[in-house]
Amino acid sequence: MDRAEFVERGASIADRLTTTQAQPPWWLVAAAAVAALMLVGYTPIWRLTRNIVTIAHEGGHALVALLTGRRLNSIRLHSDTSGLTVSSGKPYGLGMILTTMAGYPAPPLLGVGFAALLGASRITLMLWTAIALLAALLIKIRNIYGGITVLGLGAAVFVVSWFGTDTLQAGFAYLGAWFLLFAGARPVVELQRGRSRQQRSRHHDVDSDADQLARLTHLPGLLWVVVFVAIAVGALLLGAGLLVSDIAELCLPQLSSGACPAR
Repeated sequence: MDRAEFVERGASIADRLTTTQAQPPWWLVAAAAVAALMLVGYTPIWRLTRNIVTIAHEGGHALVALLTGRRLNSIRLHSDTSGLTVSSGKPYGLGMILTTMAGYPAPPLLGVGFAALLGASRITLMLWTAIALLAALLIKIRNIYGGITVLGLGAAVFVVSWFGTDTLQAGFAYLGAWFLLFAGARPVVELQRGRSRQQRSRHHDVDSDADQLARLTHLPGLLWVVVFVAIAVGALLLGAGLLVSDIAELCLPQLSSGACPAR
């Protein structure tokens, strides 16, 4: 790619960030949903794609830590798809509670945000929002595996948005949104299974997000698991409505792009 072509492509993307794109055909949105469901539901693939959920999970902790006035020290992502976000501040209080709570809701809520952009025909803006979020996260990554994972995902999104056709960009964007929506509940189910195993083995020093919240709020850890599931299911229903409303010629008040047509 020569300099003139590079500048032209950059100008095209800049223009597309502020304008809407054509809605993809219904079959592309449906195919993206099926593919995303397979990425979440088929365990051998899930062991790899779960890394994306971990990135969003730790990003949720990091963002809320900053919003509540805590100092964000580091983020680490591990090859077993676990992660760790370290922040400084009071080890109790509302800020700590919100920071601890933010991890599991982050992926499905991010999926809703992406679905809102796609429902408003902002495909390019959605892709570049993902790139910006990954770039911000990369600044605080403090281990090699985490850096490679975030950089690799960001590079994949960039390549699709820069070189991909309109159809490829739309399919990739819808796949990402569907994936985050579908992936919201499975980690919570895995969380509860892990808690149950540790409780059966009488391992009392359980350190999951739900159990940390139980110690911070004096509410049962199971209650927090139920809250996480409720958020994931609610986000899936809302996000799915946003993604299919325009292509299915449905009109969801305040959600569909444009005004509802008179009937």
